[in-house]
Amino acid sequence: MADPVVRFEIGCRDRKKTAEFYGNLFGWSPKPDTNPYSNEVVAGNKGIPGAYTALGHEPHNYVMIYVEVDDVAKAVERTKTLGGKVRVGPLPTPDGRLFAWIHDPEGAMIGIVGSK
Repeated sequence: MADPVVRFEIGCRDRKKTAEFYGNLFGWSPKPDTNPYSNEVVAGNKGIPGAYTALGHEPHNYVMIYVEVDDVAKAVERTKTLGGKVRVGPLPTPDGRLFAWIHDPEGAMIGIVGSK
């Protein structure tokens, strides 16, 4: 696979309640708050990293996968030329990377993330 899925995110209104639900369901445990919007999820030694995220605005409830690309801006432009739409970004992440949310031509939304 050229550009791998590297992260998931579960959007919610209440991170504590969401963490409790998934902790009881799957045994996942959140790391302590790393920023005001998101808790990283510890799912053991398998799988990809993730987070519970409460943006404080719409969309509140969503599940997002993130695909890592070499150049987020180029991927955003390519999205448009292929008939997709850009919902958010590119914007910086707390760790200095860039991300965007895009819709494919059918309307499904995914995230893209990269170092530039």
